[in-house]
Amino acid sequence: MKLARFISRGRALTGRLEGNLLVDHAGEAHRPEDVTFRLPVDPPKVIALALNYHDHAGELGLTQPSEPALFWKPNTTLLPHGGTVIYPRGAEFMHYEVELGVIIGRDARRVKAKDAMEYVGGYTIGNDLVVRDYVTNTFRPPLRGKGWDTFGPLGPYFVTADEIRDPHDLTLRAYVNDELRQEGSTRDMIFSIPELIEHISRFMTLQQHDVILTGTPKGISHVRPGDVMRLEVEGLGTLVNDVQMETEDAEPIQGREDKEPVWDGR
Repeated sequence: MKLARFISRGRALTGRLEGNLLVDHAGEAHRPEDVTFRLPVDPPKVIALALNYHDHAGELGLTQPSEPALFWKPNTTLLPHGGTVIYPRGAEFMHYEVELGVIIGRDARRVKAKDAMEYVGGYTIGNDLVVRDYVTNTFRPPLRGKGWDTFGPLGPYFVTADEIRDPHDLTLRAYVNDELRQEGSTRDMIFSIPELIEHISRFMTLQQHDVILTGTPKGISHVRPGDVMRLEVEGLGTLVNDVQMETEDAEPIQGREDKEPVWDGR
C-alpha cells in the first residue's frame, strides 16, 4: 500500500493511493496534483549512511568503509515532496543523492540480521543533499555539508513493506531538469538492510518511524538555483523538489574544512 500525508482544502489528511487518486479515511478522493504533500512520516530521527555503494566510494576517491559509516540527518533538514530546497549562498558544489529510505515499523534493540526485516515498516525515497565543499575530512561527521535546512527531502509515499518484493533489487534514478544524471541499483549496496539494522540497533534503539537512508550510487553532479530534481526508486513513486537561492541577507559560506590529516605514526 502507498500511503501519503497531505493537506487538502486546509485539512491535514492521510490517504492511500488508488490508481491515480489519493483516497482519505472518509473515502474522499483527491488528485495528487491538487494537494500539498507532507512528510510521509514524522521520524524521531534520521540516520544516514555514507559510502554504501561500491561505485560511489570510487567516484569520490575514498576507501570503502569496513563497517557502516553513519551520520545524523537533522530533522530540520526534512522537506516533503514538492517543497523547495534552499541553495546556500557561496556554495561551490551542491548535489543530490537519490537513496532508498527504510522506515522502521516498530522499536528495535539488539536485533539480529536474520530477524531484522520483521522490523521494517516500509520504504520511501530520500534525497541526501550535500554541499560537497564541507565534506573533505572523513574524520568529521558531515553535518556542515549535509545538515542544512531543507537538505533532506523525503516522500512522496510511505510504501508498506509488503509492497516491495526485494528491497535489495530496486533501480534508483535521479533527473535534473529532466536529464538523467544518476542511475544505479540497490543490488550494489555494501551493507544490506538487515546488516544495518543489526549494527545500529546494537548500540541505540531504533524507534517506530525512524528512517535509515541507505546510501547512493555513482552519478552525483552539481545542482543550481532554478533546477528541478526528480528522484525515482522502483516501486516507490517519484520525489520532486526545486532549488532556489538563499535570501540576499544570508551571509555567504566562509572557510573550508582541512583535508584529512595523515598520521605519521608518532
